Amino acid sequence: MSDPEHIFLTAIVNPHQTNTRFDQVLAELMPEYSRAKLQSWIKSGQIRLDDRVVKPKEKVLEGQQIVVDVTVEAVVGYEKAEAVNFEVVYEDDSLIVVNKPAGLVVHPAAGNYNNTLLNGLLYRYPELSNVPRAGIVHRLDKDTTGLMVVARTLPAHADLVAQLQERTVSRHYHALVHGVMTAGNTIESLIGRHPKNRQKQAVLAVGGKEAITHYRVEERYSHHTLIRCELETGRTHQIRVHMAHAGYPLVGDPLYGGRPKIPKGASQSLIHALQTFGRQALHAFRLGLVHPESGDYCEWEIPDAPDMVELIRQLKIESL
Repeated sequence: MSDPEHIFLTAIVNPHQTNTRFDQVLAELMPEYSRAKLQSWIKSGQIRLDDRVVKPKEKVLEGQQIVVDVTVEAVVGYEKAEAVNFEVVYEDDSLIVVNKPAGLVVHPAAGNYNNTLLNGLLYRYPELSNVPRAGIVHRLDKDTTGLMVVARTLPAHADLVAQLQERTVSRHYHALVHGVMTAGNTIESLIGRHPKNRQKQAVLAVGGKEAITHYRVEERYSHHTLIRCELETGRTHQIRVHMAHAGYPLVGDPLYGGRPKIPKGASQSLIHALQTFGRQALHAFRLGLVHPESGDYCEWEIPDAPDMVELIRQLKIESL
């Protein structure tokens, strides 16, 4: 066990969070911690609302101040700097933009205490040990590829967290889905833990968190569609859950799409490509935000991951 970690941060309740439970707002602010842990900190007064000790279920109002001042025992491996393979797309004194590869876990957690993006960031940038979560302010699933922004300083961390809360960070994804879509749309729902399978999230009638995904068709193939998704919110597995709920599960996603779906009459090359695509076909290709230091709007864009490019090539050939 490493030394205790002290976390101090502040945030302002934004309009989208008005009338939301205090512990739900905190779950957005600190998604790496369980709801039970956050509730215990609220009850002990280590997390306060407008400098008051309140109940976890109290509803918050726009403009109220949240102050987090807690000390936690870091898990084994959390502060361990390790050489981890990932591409840095951009860096300056305030932030780092990385291209996360498939198979790389973002945070240490049960079953993945080492060789995470966090460990790799600490190896390349030792000063990140002074920033909460080594500067990580949002995450991608283990097998989702693409762009993530990392705060390099405490002021940048606070600024980026605020931008994410205010939904001003632009996040665009490419996704390959089963089925041929006729048009794009916007999906608005509540997303929360699946009532029967704790590994999954689900669209819920009540009790979940607001989730909004905008999507449009990029290309149609014989039995699949390449879509562009823009996140207005950032719930766990959001795109995967929303697309499966709409009847268009992501290619390569056994959790939400079941066993690989092979189109009738598909060529052997396409069958092989679909059966060996070992992850959900989801790639964060564009990221935009206001620079914490300069105040300028910045945007980064990268090509799709090589495995998705190859699968798209096979789908195009099959559609000729």
